Amino acid sequence: MKKVMHIVEAFGGGVFTFMVDLLNSIVEEYDVILVCAIRPETPKDYKTYLHKSIKIIELKNGGRSISLKDFKLYFEIREIIKEENPDIVHLHSSKAGFLGRLCCNDREREVFYNPHGYSFLMEDAKNIQKIMYKSIEWLSSKKCGYIVACSKGEYKEALKLSKKSFLISNGINTKNLPTLKEKDIDLRNLKICTLGRISLQKNPESFNEIAKRFPKLQFTWIGEGELKSSLTSPNIKITGWLEKRQALKVMNENDIFILTSLWEGLPIALLEAMFYKKICIVSNCIGNKDVINKENGFICNSLEDYYKTIYEIIDGKVDIKRLKENAYRDIHLKYSFTAVSQKYMSLYKLIGKVIERQAFSKT
Repeated sequence: MKKVMHIVEAFGGGVFTFMVDLLNSIVEEYDVILVCAIRPETPKDYKTYLHKSIKIIELKNGGRSISLKDFKLYFEIREIIKEENPDIVHLHSSKAGFLGRLCCNDREREVFYNPHGYSFLMEDAKNIQKIMYKSIEWLSSKKCGYIVACSKGEYKEALKLSKKSFLISNGINTKNLPTLKEKDIDLRNLKICTLGRISLQKNPESFNEIAKRFPKLQFTWIGEGELKSSLTSPNIKITGWLEKRQALKVMNENDIFILTSLWEGLPIALLEAMFYKKICIVSNCIGNKDVINKENGFICNSLEDYYKTIYEIIDGKVDIKRLKENAYRDIHLKYSFTAVSQKYMSLYKLIGKVIERQAFSKT
């Protein structure tokens, strides 16, 4: 069997869920290696989520912020690739994508890169930051490899960087999700939540402002993060990092799922909220707007849009049943992970055949 190495530095949240589903779905056809950095949001029992045949290598020099430690991380990744000699290297998120492509060569192996949300798309970043992030992505794309976008919006951006780009939208494996009873809604006592790291990307300041506008409603942030101090409204409960099934149980106890994100790839938590028939209200950024439309949820351009939408729900002006059923239907029709895994395996085989033909033609 061919050997596939997945390298992920941001091993938590939606990326963790995606990786677990993808790796477990390809073990019968590939020898799979996972190279990962452990973060606070990585489940402590993460190995129990993975098939026993998957070889796991934990990175010693991982870290969220850019620092001198990344030089050590580069050499560590390069040494692992050299030692394991995989046929395919599949990189996930920006740091692993940049360092991994520096370590690789198209002539030696196939290289794939999933951005899982381009940081240069952040809504409130200064232009100089966006230019820097985009320049890094552009230079990396010229080094080697294929880009695999997880949403239509991300795919359009990927094509601007490299014509060697593919679209495989994210999906969820609903068979692995716990069966939970659908919650009855009390419009006068709505419960509102979000799920993810409390970080710049997820825009906790806007979440906090929404909570302040509705002081009698209960808000819950399922997760933890460096911007926890931004959540000052007294009606916000912060759960900290929870085991996956417990996090989904808390989500299901709520009526509305909100994302105030500044940028996204295609959020797994949003797909899970749709599956559990939550009313979804999201920011108008790539990833969110690729999934949500007026038939299955709400897209907001400003805080006023969030306020207005919640008031309309409270006043009974929203056909809640229709939205929830449409969202649930879309998960099964458009975001099944069975289709996702089949597309990845087809992509591996397709590119492999192209490279084998190119090598044969040169001999």
